[in-house]
Amino acid sequence: MQLTKQKGFTLVEIAIVLVIVGLLIGGVLKGQEMITNARLKRMESDNAGIAAAMFSYQDRYLQLPGDDSAATGRFDFYTTAAPNGAGFTVAAGEADGDGDGIIGGGQDWDTTDAANTMIAASVEESKFWGHLRASGLIPGGDGVDTTRPSNAYGGLMGIQDGAIGIAGHVIIFGGIEGAIARIIETRLDDGPANTGRIQSNLAAGAGLGMNAGALTDGAAYVEANRYDMAFRL
Repeated sequence: MQLTKQKGFTLVEIAIVLVIVGLLIGGVLKGQEMITNARLKRMESDNAGIAAAMFSYQDRYLQLPGDDSAATGRFDFYTTAAPNGAGFTVAAGEADGDGDGIIGGGQDWDTTDAANTMIAASVEESKFWGHLRASGLIPGGDGVDTTRPSNAYGGLMGIQDGAIGIAGHVIIFGGIEGAIARIIETRLDDGPANTGRIQSNLAAGAGLGMNAGALTDGAAYVEANRYDMAFRL
């Protein structure tokens, strides 16, 4: 009986396959790193852009957007009873803030868009976006559009005085992945999630305020969690 001779891969062939697999894995990892860096750069750019728009508005009109007590007379959007996107119209004075030099404050940061309205006189955090759009300092919609823009990771961006344990105005990026939040904290601040110029809370569920996810002293970022990150202006 004649035995069939079986031929396997040579060491050279196996080595070539391993090199190709290694190159493919390296390319995927490099691509993921490039995407992550691009998103981080966008977050930094968004943070700087919102701050620049806010201070430009203040320089131009001597009041803060959202808090502007003279917005109704300043922009035509608020004197023509234009729809605000929710089936309502902006009545006299409803587009104005209280002019106390503070945008909002005393309200929990909400990760949903449910609080966005031009009607509620107390919601200056929403009027902030409408005033900036009315002035042409940010794109999208018009002066009755209070929709908060999304950040690079799909969460909403906002601004508020005294949010997430930081005194003064902060820009908030909602729903940031834990691994990304850790990178941002390491690059731009002091490490812990609840100290320094960047502080975070666990991202709360729909309709829940910032206190629902408060962190303890010295808390570290956990990759499995999502965070609302506040950047002090």
